[in-house]
Amino acid sequence: MSNIIITGAGSGMGLSMTKKFLANDWNVIMAVLNTAKAAKVYQELQDKYGDRVVMYQVDVSDGQSVAHFADQVNAKYDQIDAVINNAGIFTGGLLHELSEEDWDKTMAVDVKSIFLMTKTFVPGMITRRAGSIINISSVAGLLGDYNMPAYNAAKGAVTNLVRSMALDYGLYGIRVNNINPGATNTPMFQGNPEEVKAAYRNNSPLKRIAEPEEIANVAYFLVSDQASAITGQNVAASMGYGIWTGQPKQ
Repeated sequence: MSNIIITGAGSGMGLSMTKKFLANDWNVIMAVLNTAKAAKVYQELQDKYGDRVVMYQVDVSDGQSVAHFADQVNAKYDQIDAVINNAGIFTGGLLHELSEEDWDKTMAVDVKSIFLMTKTFVPGMITRRAGSIINISSVAGLLGDYNMPAYNAAKGAVTNLVRSMALDYGLYGIRVNNINPGATNTPMFQGNPEEVKAAYRNNSPLKRIAEPEEIANVAYFLVSDQASAITGQNVAASMGYGIWTGQPKQ
């Protein structure tokens, strides 16, 4: 049975990915920032899947926290077959109005976390000459947005990072891909005013936003052997965001 680490696994897309992999007979290591907040859902998963699911508290933007997490994981598991770097934060605001702290935190959680998790867990994959890494980027990493310079910069970095990682680790049989979601029906998105949610739905060619389960389906496919020829790709699961030039309908 294969083992996968999913960061930001306590809610939203990360939780849907956790459920998807568990349902397909994987062991899932849930990495969450706040175990108390995720305690209820974790108990429900344990009731259904037993010791095939475990949860650890980790700040994926902090090297010492990731190292402690790795000690716990390595004490329990012989190998890690896949990692999904799903943890991330959103920061809005005009560039000149952002604080240095906000900028640094966005880069740390959205970009540095991938560096730390890869640095920690890819050596084992190199030794086995097999593995899969999925980074959750965003359609905002492919194109620009109003009022999102920090988020665009962070996700843009992840968009190009995947190519470098795929080039470097392909020699060892390790595939690295990104998923670039658009607006997705997560608790964070649901916190928006109704008019904002409606605007996102209406701006999609499909006139809806993605469900977390749809992103989980993409993640499972990319990790699976069915995607054995796919590496270094940014896969937009965006309900069509990013396909329009912006020119008016004629």
